[in-house]
Amino acid sequence: MTQEQQRTLKRLSVQRGAELPTAPGQTKNARRISGVSKENTEVTDLWFGKVYTGPAEASDPHHHGEAETGGYVLKGDAYIRFGERYEEILYMTEGDFVYVPPFVPHIEGNLSHTEELIWMTTRNPDNIVVNLDDQDVADIDIAYVD
Repeated sequence: MTQEQQRTLKRLSVQRGAELPTAPGQTKNARRISGVSKENTEVTDLWFGKVYTGPAEASDPHHHGEAETGGYVLKGDAYIRFGERYEEILYMTEGDFVYVPPFVPHIEGNLSHTEELIWMTTRNPDNIVVNLDDQDVADIDIAYVD
């Protein structure tokens, strides 16, 4: 490795769980914590963090702009609503991954009335959050697990 390449390398770093910052983009009932982000590392074009949703909570409608999003259900049971009036629904459990394409409006929810839901989430190029007001959300049956 040349001396020039060594000068341009970014610094490897560890972000301690107890010291993680709240992410700048927030949505009601989807509390985002930054693990690897512009706020706490030298990263560019990536956000990686945790998203917490309390028992039986659902996020407000939102999308992530141009960002591609990958999610992993770390703890709990989840659903994502999308489509016309948010009438389509996908169910997930611990160990499942989900891909959310750019600009797709959705609602994330916790299928448990007693346990917290924790997602591991990554976005490229950043943690873009566009909250949507005045959405027509259908009243549909949700298959809660408890």
